[in-house]
Amino acid sequence: MQESVEALQAVPQKDESSSVATVTVAFNARHVLPRQIAALSRQTFPVSEIIIVDNASTDGTADFLAREFPQVTVLRMPKNLGASGALAQGMAYAALQKNHDWVWMFDDDSLPQGNALELLIQSASTLRHADPRVAIMAPLCVHGETGFCYTPLFWNNGYVKPGSEQLNEQVWFADLVINAGTLVHQSVVKKIGLPRADFFMDFFDFEYCLRARAHDYKIAVVSEAKLLHEIGNTRQVRLPGYVNRWMDHAPWREYYITRNMTYVGWWLYPDWRTKRFVLRHLIRHAGGVVLFGTKKLACLRKMVQGFWDGIRANLGIRFVPS
Repeated sequence: MQESVEALQAVPQKDESSSVATVTVAFNARHVLPRQIAALSRQTFPVSEIIIVDNASTDGTADFLAREFPQVTVLRMPKNLGASGALAQGMAYAALQKNHDWVWMFDDDSLPQGNALELLIQSASTLRHADPRVAIMAPLCVHGETGFCYTPLFWNNGYVKPGSEQLNEQVWFADLVINAGTLVHQSVVKKIGLPRADFFMDFFDFEYCLRARAHDYKIAVVSEAKLLHEIGNTRQVRLPGYVNRWMDHAPWREYYITRNMTYVGWWLYPDWRTKRFVLRHLIRHAGGVVLFGTKKLACLRKMVQGFWDGIRANLGIRFVPS
């Protein structure tokens, strides 16, 4: 990968004509959205349209946006569709109805640095000049308080962490990136469709990446482009001879994480090695819940329920956060 990226970057390209729409999934987020809208408005590469999908908020998010930010497009959902369902609605509007070239995806608490979009678009223009299959661009997502980086991953019947040689590259290719901050070309949406609404929450972004990779699209990571982002309540945990990061999730999120990962392993990529990875990963995670979780028993119960529903392909909305 290193040689191919260097070869593609040998011919620098500029793209000042691409239309970029941002799509943010928001739920009870009126207190954080002004910071994000300001960050999007200050991008050194101009955003063509800011789209916020109000996921049936109960704090007056939609009315607040209409009053304070009339330049923002607000899509009101009649009920909470989850992150995946709401994102699918936003992407359909941006890429298929409004025909924007790129869709830049966000959670409501994500904050891109001022030149993040410029770096992503410049790298995309250069790479796509040689290979149009490079159609998904991702920044590095960093936890603002701890500096923890949510590292993109490779996939080989399970997660494979990148080595230092990839992390030290300005641009490199990965298989799995989280949706926050990721830039998706319109052609991908038209070819492979939208995120799976029946996942509701979690792992839908990894499933979308796997689907894109199965259609021979490439995912480029631009290390210089940074995004402040939080996944759960991230904190440092310590044991004798062991230091790591723990992301504490609510029980209902543990359900969706477990169910959707299990479904992917049992139904979409039903290789015995993938199933073995899923089982090992969930067992390790359950151990982490026991050691570091704040709602241990409730989370473990939801994990068991999620695993059972995953192997039975029982998807859809089961639990909705209040």
